[in-house]
Amino acid sequence: MSLAGQDLDAGNGPQQVSGGAGAVDLSAETVVGQKLAAQVARRIEASIIEAGWPVGAVLGSELELRERYGVSRSIMREAVRLTEHHQVARTRRGPGGGLVVSAPDARSALHAVVVYLEYVGLSVEDVLQARLLLEPIAAAAAAARMSEEDIADLRRQLAEEVERRAEPGLDAQDRLHVMLARISGNPVLELFVDVLTRLTANQAYTTRRLTKAEIHEAKIDSHDRHESIVRAVIAGEGNRAAAETADHLRETADWLRQRERTRRPGVRRAPEPEPGTKLAETVASRLLAEIERRGWPVGMVLGSEADLLARYGVSRSALREGVRILEYHSIARMRRGPGGGLVVAEPEPDASIDAMALYLDYRGVGSDDLLEVRHAIELGALGEVMARHADPEVAAVLRNAIERSAEPSAPERPTGADLFHSELVQLAGNPVLTLFLRVLTELWTRHAPNTPGPQPGPEAVATVEKVHGRILDAVLEGDTDLARHRMRRHLDALKAWYH
Repeated sequence: MSLAGQDLDAGNGPQQVSGGAGAVDLSAETVVGQKLAAQVARRIEASIIEAGWPVGAVLGSELELRERYGVSRSIMREAVRLTEHHQVARTRRGPGGGLVVSAPDARSALHAVVVYLEYVGLSVEDVLQARLLLEPIAAAAAAARMSEEDIADLRRQLAEEVERRAEPGLDAQDRLHVMLARISGNPVLELFVDVLTRLTANQAYTTRRLTKAEIHEAKIDSHDRHESIVRAVIAGEGNRAAAETADHLRETADWLRQRERTRRPGVRRAPEPEPGTKLAETVASRLLAEIERRGWPVGMVLGSEADLLARYGVSRSALREGVRILEYHSIARMRRGPGGGLVVAEPEPDASIDAMALYLDYRGVGSDDLLEVRHAIELGALGEVMARHADPEVAAVLRNAIERSAEPSAPERPTGADLFHSELVQLAGNPVLTLFLRVLTELWTRHAPNTPGPQPGPEAVATVEKVHGRILDAVLEGDTDLARHRMRRHLDALKAWYH
């Protein structure tokens, strides 16, 4: 199957941005060129989604893609590298080759989001609050969908926990949680729980030094809880499975809290590259590890290109591609000229959000999947905000969000309708929930315009403003039940705009 003859742009055709009469040559501006390459990559990715993600289809040769999107060779190659980094497509050499649609996995998205969240600084409470909102739902759903194959998988995992009890560390204990989220059938829950277990493992790594006896006892206690959860799931008792999961997570939070020590943002355990990782990804991971070891000193020059080539012993092309990955995630940037080199930057979440949204798009996430998680996150955040409903900041922030709901927004920012929701979750003060909601609203935004029928006009905007105002009224009155009712009804109504 080949898509090379189709116009794969989801928009209004290629835009001439480099080369040709009247075109603007952006190749001299590195930053602008990177942004342009990211735009082209996103258009390629949007076209793949629009075509139904046809794995193995050839999108075209480099020349065909350059002509289709109207960009220079350097911009197209940069765009292709980004699609490869997202594992959306890969380059195939030789006759019949070109850019080929591939099936992504979650590794790139998972690693990027964990790096960002660890940088901004997390507490045990942040991570476990998110887990308490999502994992009981996953356990209950798993109990309703459990197959005999799933039962065998869970029992094998329990046996493996016992077999690996003598190994150092606690990582093996988290696999059962991700497995339950997978069995739930909701790809959003599976991805988010995977992120959360990785963050929990990092929290455990930053506790005070643990004795072998403490680790051994923790593994035994965790395994006992896992057995209770699995028994409830296999028996189809969703409520009991959810309650057992919640109790286990509260115990985990207490255990970590008692052993927590003060640490600086950005300092965490850097994971080893997984087998099969491209050299450029390995280079990026090693550079990231160095940045983290130094305490993430924003503005520091790690070295010139020549310094880094000598330090890491790789080719110039591998180093440059690794640096591009860091630049894409705003982890570092290469500064040219005297005194230049690789400069440590402050990470931004946009690339991580995009990578997670792309992966979930590939998994075929539907409106029910998104709504299940949105309900959990937004109602959980609402509970936190209700606890400070008398705080003048709550009223000021949410009223301002409602007033700005009709304003146009930048592509990387929440839309007007989403602004109220994003501000509400931010007021809850949990960066994990804030990032997760941005992933969900990004997916919602990508799909809502494709809904058959008329799109929301001024009347719909006014209706949304009114609903947001009614939710705010309930919040300011301190009426938790009414605020939750209105929020739940509002989120359910959004389903009509998702396709």
